[in-house]
Amino acid sequence: MSGWVAHLRGRFRDAAVKGRQALAPRVTGLQRQQWRLPGGLRPWITLVSLGFVLAALFQNGRQLLLFRIDLQGWLWLTLGVGVSLLSLVVNGVAWGVVMRWLGLRPRWQATVSLFITTNLRKFLPGGIWHLAGRVQALRGNEAPLPASIGTTQALLCVLLEPLLAAVAALALVTLGGWQGGLGVLTLLPLMLLQPRWLGPLLLRQERRKALELGLLDQLAGERVAGQLGTPALPGFPWWPLLAELGFVLLRFAGFACSVWAFDLQLAVDWPTWLAGFALAWTAGLVVPGAPGGLGVFEAVLLLRLAGTLPEASLLAVALSYRLMVTLADLLGAALVQGDAWAQSTGKPSVGSQ
Repeated sequence: MSGWVAHLRGRFRDAAVKGRQALAPRVTGLQRQQWRLPGGLRPWITLVSLGFVLAALFQNGRQLLLFRIDLQGWLWLTLGVGVSLLSLVVNGVAWGVVMRWLGLRPRWQATVSLFITTNLRKFLPGGIWHLAGRVQALRGNEAPLPASIGTTQALLCVLLEPLLAAVAALALVTLGGWQGGLGVLTLLPLMLLQPRWLGPLLLRQERRKALELGLLDQLAGERVAGQLGTPALPGFPWWPLLAELGFVLLRFAGFACSVWAFDLQLAVDWPTWLAGFALAWTAGLVVPGAPGGLGVFEAVLLLRLAGTLPEASLLAVALSYRLMVTLADLLGAALVQGDAWAQSTGKPSVGSQ
């Protein structure tokens, strides 16, 4: 009798194990569906960051209307537009330095022109179309190179530039001091630039971005041809990193013009301004929020520098800086398009005068 009981227990135990194995994928799928946000993470980050900024605007609206910019302030804002435009050019040059470091031979003027004209696409919904435009140009006849390159190499050139810019900006946060340990943590991403870490990271980013851009078939074709693998990097990217550091510092110089325009240069010491700006700018670059980092930059800046000076003053600086860089983006694209039109019609271009 005991033998039959043991036999039945064994059969029930085996059936229970098989049942759990059969139900496990369904349960996991239900859990993923349960915890997946409708529409994905990006729109929710956009709503939260923009909602935070709008709430701050509503709360400080009356104080913002009391701000008056004198002639000197307008001169500072005008200078900020010029500095922001210069930073955009330096960003294009930094992209060329990245390609040069990867063993390519970019044509500098064409590289900067391509970077500036595609930069406006970052404001389109999705936040990836400026990258898509650059990848498409590098793979086609419009490549600012002696010859077009493959999808893998084009993605590598396009993805490495913002990664280096983010690491350079985070390194500047440490100039603000200890900051509860934040000044040390922001130096850690420099370790990721070692080839043993950077190669696998870029390979993972290539696959993810190829999925977003619909280029997986091209990557699969290069994998069959033996062209896809961990990127062979020439070492630590010192020169590209320094170029991106110069770009971020110029961006901060434009931000500093906004600070001077509202006469807030003495309210907070400049290392604190720089640390807060660098952290907010990096968040606007890497956090999957609104196109162009709209709302994310402003929200992080308000949260980081809260308590150091009035929120209305921070809002005034952040919003004026946003207007400045947007105007610089539009002006840069207009100048490049005007130069291209002048060359096509045979008239002297801006760069040749």
